[in-house]
Amino acid sequence: MKNFITRVISGAVYVGLIFCAIYFFDTIPAIFLAFFGLVTLIGLSEISRMTGDEQPKVVKYIDMAGALAVFSAFYIDEALDHSPLALLPVVAYALVRMSAQLYITSQNPIKSLQHSLFNVCYIAVPLGLMSKICITEHPMMLLSIFIFLWFNDSGAYLVGSAIGKRRLFERISPKKSWEGFWGGLTLAVAAGAVMGAYFNEFFHGPSPLLFAGLGLVVSVTATLGDLTESIIKRTAGVKDSSNLIPGHGGILDRIDSLLFAAPAALIYLVVIKNLF
Repeated sequence: MKNFITRVISGAVYVGLIFCAIYFFDTIPAIFLAFFGLVTLIGLSEISRMTGDEQPKVVKYIDMAGALAVFSAFYIDEALDHSPLALLPVVAYALVRMSAQLYITSQNPIKSLQHSLFNVCYIAVPLGLMSKICITEHPMMLLSIFIFLWFNDSGAYLVGSAIGKRRLFERISPKKSWEGFWGGLTLAVAAGAVMGAYFNEFFHGPSPLLFAGLGLVVSVTATLGDLTESIIKRTAGVKDSSNLIPGHGGILDRIDSLLFAAPAALIYLVVIKNLF
């Protein structure tokens, strides 16, 4: 019971921070950038540890600066009206990181660079794209994506626990079932239809049908993101990315679905905007 209460409280705090960061995006974007910038750094630290990235401290600091540069570049790009200046921090990171490798003799240079670039791109690019969603669509549209993720997780857990028998991807995640997958997808699509029909003024979304389609896209790609982190953890031999959030694991355990769903949702929104 104590663990359940701890899980609920920590989960509520996490959701509250996300809501505040998104809700005040238009008026105080610094809150959004600071919160998700911190999430970027923590996620980078967790993925680096899981992938066995034993980099020198100076490289770790360079990668942290690079992750923040990549994360913020998407916001800066919109703020400067797509000025090439937004890319300067990203280009500077790439040049500094590759130049630093010249002075590191204790590691395989190719593997070292692969670790850095994969870790930074895996975490910072999807989180940075959330700024694009907030600016080109609406901050509440980003909130709707989080809601779809939460509905998808809840539906998958409830249905999978109740009637889950057929394994979805047993080699990677033995507990996930096809029944849970369809349960999560159904709940996310239903949430999209309801939100589009009755709360569209708040979420600034498309029609109910297209909003339900967004729920579908988020659900499918969220599952792929979850499975991707699962194979990383299985390879690393760990259960959670860290124990940062009591009862929930690490930051990466909370955003693994988001890392696939956010870019996919942005692509979907751009496509339907141009087609409809």
